[in-house]
Formats: sequence, C-alpha cells, structure tokens
Amino acid sequence: MKKSLLVVILGPTGVGKTEVTIQLAKKFKTNIISADSRQFYKEIPIGTAQPSPSQLIEVKHFFIANYSVTEAIDAGRYGREARALLENKFKEQTLQFMAGGSGLYIDAVIDGFDNLPDSNSIIREDLQLAFKEKGIQVLQEELALLDPEFYTQIDKENPVRLIRAIEVCRLSGKKYSDLRKGANDELPFDVLKIGLDLPREELYERINRRVELMLADGLEAEVRSVFNYRKLNSLRTVGYKEFFDFFDGVTTREKAIELIKQHSRNYAKRQLTWWRRDKEINWFEPSQISQIENLILSKLEKEILL
Repeated sequence: MKKSLLVVILGPTGVGKTEVTIQLAKKFKTNIISADSRQFYKEIPIGTAQPSPSQLIEVKHFFIANYSVTEAIDAGRYGREARALLENKFKEQTLQFMAGGSGLYIDAVIDGFDNLPDSNSIIREDLQLAFKEKGIQVLQEELALLDPEFYTQIDKENPVRLIRAIEVCRLSGKKYSDLRKGANDELPFDVLKIGLDLPREELYERINRRVELMLADGLEAEVRSVFNYRKLNSLRTVGYKEFFDFFDGVTTREKAIELIKQHSRNYAKRQLTWWRRDKEINWFEPSQISQIENLILSKLEKEILL
C-alpha cells in the first residue's frame, strides 16, 4: 500500500539546514514545514534566522512568521497543528519535508503528545521567581524528582522548557514523559530522519559568522522593537536576552555580542546531545547533498512511493 513519507532535516543551529532542505524540496517538488520553535514569530525574523523572502518564494514554507510573539505556542500545540497540516499536504504530495533544530517540537510531531494542561499563571510565576532568586539549579532539581526520564532528555540549561515541564507535572499529577504517546507505529506516514553536522571548529565558525551577519542585517534594532515584550517566553532566547541586558546597562554592547556567539555555540552543543540518543538519525555533512538525495530515493522506492 502506498504510504506517505516525512523527511526530517535536523541539526544544530547554524549548520545549514535551511539551504539543504530548500535544495531537496526543489528537487522533489514539495513543501517545507518549519520545526523551529522561534521561527514561528513574525516580529523577529533576523534573530531567528528565518528563511529570506527569496527563499520563501523558491519553496512553499509553513510555520514561518505565522504567529505573534504574544501568542503562547508550546510543543503540544505545535505537534497537533503540524500533524493536521501534514494530513492535508499528504493528500497533494506523498513526500513532505520538515526542517528545524527544536528537538522537542520534532518529537511532538513524530511521537505525539496527549493534551497538555493550559498554562497556570500562579505556578508559572512561582517557578519564575524561584529561578530568579535561586538560579536554574532549583528548576533542574525539581524536574529531576518529578520526572527523571524526561530530565535526561530536556535541555537542562533552558529555564523556559524546565518551567513548562514542571508546570505540566504539577497540574496533571503525571510525569511529562508519560503524556507523550510514543506511538510511532501508529503514524499514518513513515519518517526518515536526516541529521546535519560539521566538525566542531567549522560549526562554531559558522555560528560566529552568522551572528555577525545578523548584526549587519539589523538584529539590534529588531531586539529594540520588541523590548516591551521582553518578559514573554517567546523572547527568552539567544540573541534577545543578551541585548536586553545591554539595553538595561547590565553589560556592554561588545560583551552582549560575545555572549550571543557563546550562547549560540552552547545551544548547538546541547542540540547535538539531545539527538545523539536517537539511533534512527542518519548523519551527513551539509555538502553531502547527493548522498542525502540517494537515501531519500531509496526510501521512496522501498515504500513504493514513486
């Protein structure tokens, strides 16, 4: 029986996922669904490295600049909306691409999440206060107690993700990991995971260079334009929090830029740590386009999709 295929292009920030996926989508004449938890927001295209207007013309993209930073988008909501979109798109084309660096959001589409409880302002404010007064360790320790399994997978340096996981545990009385369905065999489509990576020095140089390009494109002005929304979860991300500190006089502009580069490199390392646990990922360097194409073709032929 003919079955649809979702090809997921994942990898650390700055590795070149956008360029590679556009090349592949053009060859196979299909769409790209973004799985980047910050590219959803229309007010912040520069700091989130959204595809350029010309790239968006080349290939149809989804989940790019389709929400405001004032909207609350979590992995559960994204997973449900992305699956609904895929259901429609597979009716038009049996091959679709997904590209992004947000492991939790990719997992939400592939593994699925049960309906998660809505955010609770009292719990969230309590956790944010604890983080502010005692540091990230207090969040790490609570999640480790509430859900040891998910604690081994989550980005332990991301307070937003930690707070949300703890919040869900407190509200539901269940482990966050237990709310994940993990029902790959029930998916109405097959999945092929392709990871992109580079030698560390090359990757870090690309990251540093990309930060410089963002600055040249107007990152500082973009951050100023959303300064009044700085407390929103959507803006608790690399590139924004560092400039917010500069605007507050906490640090210098030069130090802020240095920290953006450093924190971006740290984030890339954490992304790779997340994905190394997944043995289903086929790893390539971004330059190995022909090898990636051949793998996709072999998968398509195996599933009798062509």
